[in-house]
Amino acid sequence: MSSWIARIIKGMIIALGFILPGVSGGVLAAILGIYERMIRFLAHIRENFIENVLFFIPVGIGGILGIALFSYPVEYLLAHYQVIVLWGFAGAIVGTIPSLVKESTQQTERDRVDLAWLVGTFVISGLILYFLNDLVGTLPAGFASFVLAGALIALGILVPGLSPSNLLLILGIYTPMLNGFKSLDLLGTFLPIALGGVLAMLAFSKAMDFALKHYHSRVYHFIIGIVLSSTLLILIPQAGNEESISYAGAGLNTWLLAILLFSLGIWLGLWMSKLEEKYKS
Repeated sequence: MSSWIARIIKGMIIALGFILPGVSGGVLAAILGIYERMIRFLAHIRENFIENVLFFIPVGIGGILGIALFSYPVEYLLAHYQVIVLWGFAGAIVGTIPSLVKESTQQTERDRVDLAWLVGTFVISGLILYFLNDLVGTLPAGFASFVLAGALIALGILVPGLSPSNLLLILGIYTPMLNGFKSLDLLGTFLPIALGGVLAMLAFSKAMDFALKHYHSRVYHFIIGIVLSSTLLILIPQAGNEESISYAGAGLNTWLLAILLFSLGIWLGLWMSKLEEKYKS
């Protein structure tokens, strides 16, 4: 029973990666020690099928509970304390970077190619994300848009460090998604997001499993590059994107609280990283 409760809590924490800008469900899954087992299960779904399904049922229950519990307060806090909250989120992600750096050299030592992957990913992903709104514009909320949202959320789990919420903010479907979660809109929001997520998981899990087995160090340096760029971008205003951070009217008190939350976020990220060994599956 304690194991079930622990996995429900893990699922609730991973759900934060679905709804918090700058937070990756994949990073949280890796920190909590279930990422690689999840990838192996999805890539080889027939192997130990019943055992794996029983293992992940409480994780899924926790994910649904987390979405239901966190959507309303996140929407409220972003609406009223955007700068403070987003700086806190950014700090939490910065705090997880040391664990990713450590994981990146678990199988092989870092080399120049790894560093090239990190720098290249940071620059290219940063430019793409910054100009994404100019390239594709915003999307109207609807079934097709939420299928895309589900696919992006799944990619945020499959690719630790990729924050789907950042992309959804840029595309203009983040707030409609939160509203759907908050109102428990099963057919209009949960169903298409689940559909998109399942399709993306099935399509890309084998590729990620192969990459982790054969290019472990390269994959993690790629991940670190995306983490750095996406975290930086949640703190930079983006013209034409109504959902990006805005510093208009931010006074001294706001900045002091933002710095405090950023520092607390770093501490929280470091603490969460330590959970990896404690709760290692």
